[in-house]
Amino acid sequence: MADKKSTADKARETINERIIDPAKKAGEAMRASGSKIAEGGSTIGARMIDQAEANAREAFAAMRAAAQAKDLSEVMKIQGDFLRDQGTRSMGQAREIGELIMQFGRDAVAPLRSDKE
Repeated sequence: MADKKSTADKARETINERIIDPAKKAGEAMRASGSKIAEGGSTIGARMIDQAEANAREAFAAMRAAAQAKDLSEVMKIQGDFLRDQGTRSMGQAREIGELIMQFGRDAVAPLRSDKE
């Protein structure tokens, strides 16, 4: 009878080591990954709002300047400067958001990869 119990205990240990423990670790990694994804989404959303506010400020500043312009050539210069600056700003903002997305992607999969290494 003692041998049977010993065999049953060994079977339980094997099941714990090969199935239950890895499943628990996978669940913990998934929770950590989900947390990183939520954090990343929130950060990216906030950064996009910051960028939209900056773009709106610049647009209103250009409109004010155009409203105070003395003639059409000055308005055209203001518009041209705004469009050039906005293009540069947009490229920088897109790059920044792209980098944030890539970083949060790496951060989100890191908990899932750490068990495999």
